[in-house]
Amino acid sequence: MGTASGDDDRHVMHQGGGVNLSARRPFSEALRSGLAETFFPDDPFRGFGALPPKERAWGALKYFVPALEWVPQYGIDKFKFDLLAGITIASLAIPQGISYARLANLPPIIGLYSSFVPPLLYAVFGSSNNLAVGTVAAASLLLASIIEDEVSPEDNPELYLHLFYTAAFFTGIFQTALGVFRLGLIVDFLSRSTITGFMGGTAMIIIMQQLKGLLGMKHFTSKTDLISVVGSIFKYRHEWRWQSAILGVCFILFLFSSKHLKKKMPHLFWVSAIAPFMVVVIGGVFDFLVHGDEHGIPIVGDLKKGINPISISQLRFNGKHVGVVVKAGLLSGILALAEGIAVGRSLAMIKNEQIDGNKEMIAFGMMNIVGSFTSCYLTTGPFSKSAVNFDAGGKTPMSNVVMSVCILLVLLFLAPLFKYTPLVALSSIIVVAMIGLIKVKEFIRLYRVDKFDFCICMVAFVGVVFFTMVIGLSASVGLSVLRALLYVARPATVKLGNITGTEVFRDVKQYPHAKSVPNILVLQLGSPIYFVNAGYLRER
Repeated sequence: MGTASGDDDRHVMHQGGGVNLSARRPFSEALRSGLAETFFPDDPFRGFGALPPKERAWGALKYFVPALEWVPQYGIDKFKFDLLAGITIASLAIPQGISYARLANLPPIIGLYSSFVPPLLYAVFGSSNNLAVGTVAAASLLLASIIEDEVSPEDNPELYLHLFYTAAFFTGIFQTALGVFRLGLIVDFLSRSTITGFMGGTAMIIIMQQLKGLLGMKHFTSKTDLISVVGSIFKYRHEWRWQSAILGVCFILFLFSSKHLKKKMPHLFWVSAIAPFMVVVIGGVFDFLVHGDEHGIPIVGDLKKGINPISISQLRFNGKHVGVVVKAGLLSGILALAEGIAVGRSLAMIKNEQIDGNKEMIAFGMMNIVGSFTSCYLTTGPFSKSAVNFDAGGKTPMSNVVMSVCILLVLLFLAPLFKYTPLVALSSIIVVAMIGLIKVKEFIRLYRVDKFDFCICMVAFVGVVFFTMVIGLSASVGLSVLRALLYVARPATVKLGNITGTEVFRDVKQYPHAKSVPNILVLQLGSPIYFVNAGYLRER
């Protein structure tokens, strides 16, 4: 039996070239080569050995601190674009920060804190020119669903908040370790189909949970599965407030209109970007004028002025809660990495740019470690905010610095003004943002292109919607790993034949006129020969 790995090899053999099978590399050299191929495929430190020690150290420092590369060439021509982009994403960061903090059952001010410090860290350590940093809905809900099983935000809000800080710390340690040891391949097990199904299921659950704010309800379940959420909505139907419902419908229609305007007139993208901020402002003014909190329209409540207080002393590393925060930190960290890196890569491809996934992991890790010390919870690169940054013409990570400065001004001078923000306004913002994450067209495309990928997607979707986020994500990843193992254990095997008059060999099923070589069986294998598939290949 012969195996064919490609036409080029056969062409070389035909010309009289040979493969030197007698020269074997020492085990240490083969191991070193294999590890380098796995963990350093881009060979980031090539050429360093010939440099003097100082230049070598400076080159290594620039690798880990990308800001040292772009800051020296930075000028006013780029700053004018970054200034506009930074102000635009800041207008989106304010309502999103408050909304997602509420989604995680945290004080709203924590969302603003998390939009101030982490973007500054990313501007120093990040490698993407398009990514905008902030909190995300899926990770916020995932953290809440895990930590709420251990500590109730109503019964012990202080401990609940401290566990969020601690989870962010473990997330940062985990992400930094992955980046330093170049273990980004772990994130690759979160396939596109897994992320699509998980995000779609999470969006569905989040939308259902926002009915609490849209209906002005005060009580609600802490569980995330569909049956519990629907049951809670009707169990407390006596708390429904028509005033909140009407205001919520108006806000949702306004937000959808701004998105429709962006599609019709792309140059007016900024209208869609500032629409959530306008909802917060209009809702706050309306509530203040009519005293909405006295007429069935609950409000956010007091927001104190001032920058992030230091929270390093509030991290909890002892006691019975350590296992929970480690679990929450690792799971949310993987999810945040997958989303942030995927967003950065997709936007970079449009500009024909390149980002380093391992640098991004270090940047995210530093953001979350320092963030946990400064009253922030988990942050990453959300798609909505990054897309706005891209559309607004952001050229470098400086747009994140501009956003941070804007948030700083809000924290120092304007935070108390958001006291009158109606909760229904925040729920409306979240609902509209989440609808965009349910990719029905992508579900249909997966079904048409690859039924197994469609099953992986649906396992994540159904698992999240009807069970828990952890079960949905774990089951989908497990199915993805099983598929990868099946490719190795049962590789696609095709018989090749020669195209008459050429040196080309092709699959005889696809090319019926291809002729087999007498007394020789030429096979093309879908994976290398391992002990796992040796018996299968012999039987085939």
